[in-house]
Amino acid sequence: MLHTPSTAAVFPYEHTVTPEEIEPAGNATCLAYLEWTRQAALGHSAAQGWPPQRYIDQGIAWTVRSHEIHYLKPAMLGQHVVCQTWVESFQKTRARRRYKIFRPEDETLLVVAETNWTLIDLKTFRPCRIPVELSEAFPVVPDDEGSDLATS
Repeated sequence: MLHTPSTAAVFPYEHTVTPEEIEPAGNATCLAYLEWTRQAALGHSAAQGWPPQRYIDQGIAWTVRSHEIHYLKPAMLGQHVVCQTWVESFQKTRARRRYKIFRPEDETLLVVAETNWTLIDLKTFRPCRIPVELSEAFPVVPDDEGSDLATS
């Protein structure tokens, strides 16, 4: 069985692989997996009370500093996949978000990933401090709870 951090802190983005997401070899493209992580992050943020408009209203936005993705198994056309995401840590201007993409039908782990985000001020496009009300909206799952995901 797949190890998952505390369910209260984890957001599941569910998706069915579409023809547009398929490589000539028959598997999902690397960009499809990246888009699923993006959609999971957006969904999780909205579910925690931070939809895109709230960020805009506050003059802030997240920007990607780096992505790390480990492709373990392919997703194929028509397969149902789940991209679970959670926040692993907050720093002054940054947050680390982790992802696990799997096929629930047989619990096959397809991808593990993480994104390092930086919060920026939309006027200056420079990093800015994460507001307390933003960081408090997301339960943090420490590395020791999610660290074995890459080997699950």
